[in-house]
Amino acid sequence: MEKKKILVSWSSGKDGAWVLHLLCRDPNVEVAGLLTTINTDHDRVFMHDTRRELLARQAAAAGQPLRTVGLPDVCSNEEYEAALGRFIAAARAEGIGGIAFGDIFLADLRAYREKMLAGTGMEALFPLWGRSTAELAEEMLAAGLTTIVSSVDLRILPARFAGRRWSRELIAAFPPGCDPGGENGEIHTVVVGGPMFRMPLTVRVGEIVERNGFAYADIIPIDDAPSNSG
Repeated sequence: MEKKKILVSWSSGKDGAWVLHLLCRDPNVEVAGLLTTINTDHDRVFMHDTRRELLARQAAAAGQPLRTVGLPDVCSNEEYEAALGRFIAAARAEGIGGIAFGDIFLADLRAYREKMLAGTGMEALFPLWGRSTAELAEEMLAAGLTTIVSSVDLRILPARFAGRRWSRELIAAFPPGCDPGGENGEIHTVVVGGPMFRMPLTVRVGEIVERNGFAYADIIPIDDAPSNSG
């Protein structure tokens, strides 16, 4: 049976990385690349604030082509849907059959993604859907996933959590009601090592800044790993 070509929605964080790990072990799937939306005004990933250079190094470490959709910092929903629609049409013409997302329990977000792909000939896949986030966190950490908190919602967590390694100890320090994986947006992360990568990435944590109710840690690549962009 011919394998189905699937893109992984890639924000640079742990959930997308774990989806990639699972799909690469699925004999019925061929991962065709990583899909990321980029803030073209700042050349960074939205919300995670990941530098494009680090994003490219992640793709190289995963052995996957990086496919980006550029969007302005202030972007209407109409602009977003139009840009993504053009990308989806081009991907479908290449024979790509779906996009896999790392969503776990946010039903409205899943419904929106399914609506975006409805009628395009491409399927929305959710390999992590319905999992316990606590069990999933333990599974990721036990497998050696290495990730750094790149942003935190200051309504829920103090700025000092930004720039720290996501770990059992960090999760234990979260306040009651805070999801261990940040599924409600409490944290966003950047993966720098794990079973989905051929080699770990070397980074340092730079300046931590607060803006618009979030604290962002600048995660800077410091090795000379090759990049892989497209």
